[in-house]
Amino acid sequence: MAVILQSLPEEAALTKIEYEGPKIALYSKNPSYLMQNSQLVSNMVNTIKKRIVVRTDESIRKPQEESAEIISKSIPAEAGVAGTFFDPVLGEAVVFAKKPSLLAQTGEEFDNIDLAEKTGWRVKVRRAPRSMEFVKYAHRVLGETVAERTRFYREVGDKIFRNRLGDSAEASLMTLGGFAEVGRSCMLLATPESKVLLDCGINETAKDSLLAFPRLDVAGVGMDEVDAVMITHAHMDHAGFLPTLFKYGYAGPVYCTEPTMMLMGILQRDYVKRTTNAVYSERDVEQALVHTIPLTHGVVTDISPDVKLVLSNSGHILGSASAHLHIGNGGHNLVYTGDLKFGKTLSLDNASWNFPRVETMIIESTFGGKEDISCPREEAEAHLARAIMSAVHTGGRVLLPVPAAGISQELLLVLDTMSRSGRIPPSRIMVEKIISEATAVYETYVEFLSRELRPRMGESEESPFGAKFEVVEFAEIKQGEPAVILAPSSMLASGPSMRYFKQLAGDPTSKVILTSYQALETPGRMLQDGATQVTVDGESVGVRCHVERIDGFASHSDYNQLMAYVSRLRPKLRRVLVNHGERPKAQNLASSINKIFKIQTQHPLVQEAVKLL
Repeated sequence: MAVILQSLPEEAALTKIEYEGPKIALYSKNPSYLMQNSQLVSNMVNTIKKRIVVRTDESIRKPQEESAEIISKSIPAEAGVAGTFFDPVLGEAVVFAKKPSLLAQTGEEFDNIDLAEKTGWRVKVRRAPRSMEFVKYAHRVLGETVAERTRFYREVGDKIFRNRLGDSAEASLMTLGGFAEVGRSCMLLATPESKVLLDCGINETAKDSLLAFPRLDVAGVGMDEVDAVMITHAHMDHAGFLPTLFKYGYAGPVYCTEPTMMLMGILQRDYVKRTTNAVYSERDVEQALVHTIPLTHGVVTDISPDVKLVLSNSGHILGSASAHLHIGNGGHNLVYTGDLKFGKTLSLDNASWNFPRVETMIIESTFGGKEDISCPREEAEAHLARAIMSAVHTGGRVLLPVPAAGISQELLLVLDTMSRSGRIPPSRIMVEKIISEATAVYETYVEFLSRELRPRMGESEESPFGAKFEVVEFAEIKQGEPAVILAPSSMLASGPSMRYFKQLAGDPTSKVILTSYQALETPGRMLQDGATQVTVDGESVGVRCHVERIDGFASHSDYNQLMAYVSRLRPKLRRVLVNHGERPKAQNLASSINKIFKIQTQHPLVQEAVKLL
């Protein structure tokens, strides 16, 4: 505080300095001065090595309705404002516009200095998605918990910036799920000062509860002892168990990117709606949302007295991140890749790999077998076009079982292009509502999309994610009515995809096209292995439809990409821990990394402890 106060002249009109979770917030009655003189803030950040944000003092903020009117008059009508939402905790107003390019680059301040003076609120602009349903829901929840969030941010800051208890440098990792298996990813990073959970997933296909949920029972810590939870991405196998922590007393911060915060809220609410004996309620989902502190890629953030976190793009789904954890005073650098795509796709850029220093890396092995080599993307698209063409011409239906977020949005881009160019015949292309809700997040957080896609999204009001496709909630598709259907789950183990499958399984003119990883003992895996009779939702179903697998759309790295990723890292890694793969895949990848790169490599099981430092 002394450094900050000495650095700022009276013109800054500073009224108070508060903790805002891992940031230090400067409240000012003249925020435009600090915005115009941003170098002052940058110099302070360089001096104290902490994140600093400028907030408007509550006393200068005009009422929300009046501010919304001022903002509306400042925005051209052709920009198409779909909604403005205020966050009193951060002093921000977020404007959703159909044509944000008419205002400013999406995600950044629009004329903020002028509007901050006129309204007392800092204004951000985002692209308005086709569906604003979850945006409205999320902002309603945040708006109803202002006092709770204000108190929460200050308490988190007090814990992060407290003095350390000692100087000992130790760190260990406890594997609680997702090692030698796919699903329920979770591990506990422990130091003398901190306990941080990395991911907290659920295995929805497991029949035994001991295999479905993270083994928090063996971690030996209570919910009040956990300092932070870091989520790499929104898929249920990485974030699906998170609300349960809040159900049983956790009240600390959750760190992830903002798209992950929105996507995991959508997927967790969907889980509650479609699961008879869900392990948490919608209220628990809301608590997770309220306690989430979104971070941007590439920014160093203190998350405990001795752990700093930097997130970087992992290329898997929108907002997915690899976590670079700096432990102690340079004592150890750990990178947890999360789910990784080291290869460009239409929707996302290649995974980041240029870390300044890494001693230990935890890397996934979903496709870690030497035989797991994806076909080229052009070949995959040609295969998909042929498969759809042949089915539709005979009056057949095509089911694409996909996750709600990830491959589904990639396929929407592909199908949209194919449909417009005539590569596939005109037919109904149907998208389940939950996929449409997840796609809305892709349409909103444009800055997380690929370099090629970003300008397209900014220049056109129409979305390239299948704007003309039909959004449905489990429609009845009769035999002889050609259609292409995208529906979750990807493994036919739950959700609308298994009901669509029952409709077309007995039709030899129809097809199921598998594009995702299929877990052991799931209906999708049985179909992939050639079964002619599968059990779906407790019902035995005969398979007369065609089943095809196309692996070129995978959102995970194949074997060659995983090996290429490890080879890129400089300086050379000291140790690699392999997780997130069936045991033979994890063993093979670990063996290959050890033999080829001469790096110490392990493939632990669940409930193992690994000493890092």
